[in-house]
Amino acid sequence: MTPSAAATPGYRALVVDDEVSLADVVVGYLEREHFEVVSAADGAEALRLARENDPDVVILDLSLPGIDGLEVCRQLRTFSDAYVVMLTARDTEVDTIVGLSVGADDYMTKPFSPRELVARIHAMLRRPRAVARRTDGAAEPPPRVFGDLRIDVSGREVTVAGGSITLTRTEFDVLAALAARPGLVYTRRQLLEAVWGDDWFGNEHLIDVHIGHLRRKLGDDPAKPRYVLTVRGVGYRMGSGQ
Repeated sequence: MTPSAAATPGYRALVVDDEVSLADVVVGYLEREHFEVVSAADGAEALRLARENDPDVVILDLSLPGIDGLEVCRQLRTFSDAYVVMLTARDTEVDTIVGLSVGADDYMTKPFSPRELVARIHAMLRRPRAVARRTDGAAEPPPRVFGDLRIDVSGREVTVAGGSITLTRTEFDVLAALAARPGLVYTRRQLLEAVWGDDWFGNEHLIDVHIGHLRRKLGDDPAKPRYVLTVRGVGYRMGSGQ
């Protein structure tokens, strides 16, 4: 799949990797897609550049000198809503779960295809980065309520029993997709397509990690969930909250 350069006018990317040759390849691919790209070789420089450039997407290596990729991602999430793709040399469940738990949206294992990386970035960027308010005079959709869980889709706000819950953009989008059709059971593929688009490709179990983080943040008992239910052998659906 070759992404369209016309799809990314004005987007900014930050590439963070201490393997200079690899970083140069990724930068080259992104620049050919008309991204404005800056790069960093360590965590401290990455955070400085992120504050200065406000990137739309950050490609972030897990193993960095000084401040590692997990801590960079954790700090990044305190001031940026950029999409984050983690790069790791270790394709293990622990790396994946820990990396996504600090706010990453996707991950890729080295060695990887730069074309696939760019295709995934395009898929993420087709999702809205900021809240889009209606300007056509039409009423905003009402919040969706499931027991103690309240989802304000227009404001991208979630509360449980009146307390505000902080979700990453991907976590919110997964929850909103489930809440939009509470009677529907989504397969992993259907849920990924609802959030990332039908041309997304990668490991479908990525959705399980995001579901796990959603349940933890919502205080949902994985053994007896109220909000996000597992339909064994099929996928996930929204619960009533009772």
